[in-house]
Amino acid sequence: MAFYDATLRALGIGRVMEHPGAVAYGRDFPEFWVQTPVNGQPASAANGVHVAFLADSPDQVDAWYAAALDQGAAPEGPPGPRTEYGAGYYGAFVRDLDGQKIEAMHWDENAT
Repeated sequence: MAFYDATLRALGIGRVMEHPGAVAYGRDFPEFWVQTPVNGQPASAANGVHVAFLADSPDQVDAWYAAALDQGAAPEGPPGPRTEYGAGYYGAFVRDLDGQKIEAMHWDENAT
């Protein structure tokens, strides 16, 4: 959970609820849960799935990416525009400590 405490802080996201073996992160209410697997097995990466967190600015994306790498994440795509997703899309990708693909992204709806 220390990984998500440190990296989500860069996006203004923090712990909003805790249960034994589980932590909910969000801005005002639970938006994202991290927990030990219900089946008692080790965590494993989901193939073809990734989670994206909305950032308020490209600078927040950059800060999140730096925090993620500092916490031991593996880089999967440095911060930058992703025009294939849209003119106003700016994002970065990492693999967390369990191999899950996660992203921080900012969308400028005014971009053309």
